[in-house]
Amino acid sequence: MTTVPPSDVTSDDKLWSLLSYIFAPLVGLILLLMEDKKSRPFIKYHAVCSLVLGIVAVLFYVVLGWIIVGLCVGGLVWAYGVYVGIKAYNGEMVSIPLVTDFVHKQGWA
Repeated sequence: MTTVPPSDVTSDDKLWSLLSYIFAPLVGLILLLMEDKKSRPFIKYHAVCSLVLGIVAVLFYVVLGWIIVGLCVGGLVWAYGVYVGIKAYNGEMVSIPLVTDFVHKQGWA
């Protein structure tokens, strides 16, 4: 499900959103610590979602990494994040199953 992005999305917003998914969860965390970036709704939404998605991928690596399934599932979660990042770079506000609902219920985005 794709939601309507804000009308004032800049190319800088799109680039940071893409980078937050590619280098999740590190860049998402950094963006949330930068005042000028976290005040931008498009960047904040994608930074929070990439942070949660990145933590899920890392947990799969750590908890199930000793078996090949953990590596595969963690890698697939990261690959899905890159796909969502590309859609964000195209200016879309993509709804990630489970993650987007969790983020909205927590009031983070």
